Amino acid sequence: MAQEGRKILSILLVVTSGLLFISLFTNIAFLPIIAGISSLLLVFSLNFFRDPNRKIPEGNNIIISPADGKVTAVKTIDDPDIGENSKLVSIFLNIFDVHANRVPISGKVISVSRKDGQFVSAFRHDAADVNEQTTTLFDTSLGAVKVKQIAGLIARRILCYAKSGEKMEQGDKLGFIMFGSRTDVILPSSVDILVKVGQRVVGTETIIGNFENEK
Repeated sequence: MAQEGRKILSILLVVTSGLLFISLFTNIAFLPIIAGISSLLLVFSLNFFRDPNRKIPEGNNIIISPADGKVTAVKTIDDPDIGENSKLVSIFLNIFDVHANRVPISGKVISVSRKDGQFVSAFRHDAADVNEQTTTLFDTSLGAVKVKQIAGLIARRILCYAKSGEKMEQGDKLGFIMFGSRTDVILPSSVDILVKVGQRVVGTETIIGNFENEK
């Protein structure tokens, strides 16, 4: 269970238990309905805040998916930090996906920046331009790699645990996004992308690309 949900789950557990207990000894008509709604919220939250242990695939020079979800874009862009003809992979997370984000490739954190913005649907292609987001830039054996945690229509809180100057290993927990979001990975042009639009990926376990060392 993800630590980010402990407070919410504790509150829901206390409220649900209290409502169910009181409903056993009273005849208030609407109380069982409220208790039922609270129980559903508890079950939903237990599912949302799950954080299963994952095993990184064997292999050298691989890039793993930083999130669970559906690939909504694979395209070439010019990025000021990564370079010309960079490879972009966008992953949309619905509310039923695991929302923990993982580091796709080992490296040193160059910078972590936050941008305030809107909360349009993360499925939209322009969400990366207009939505609230946190961007982490890594210096890796491949070169510069960027991960964007982008808020969605429902998401209102982005947690990022990366700190400038620290070394992070592949598969380390990068952060968590609350309730529906998108994670973008921007990679150098030399990367061979192995996923396609519409494909479901599993954070830490799906290999989204491979490369030859350039450093």
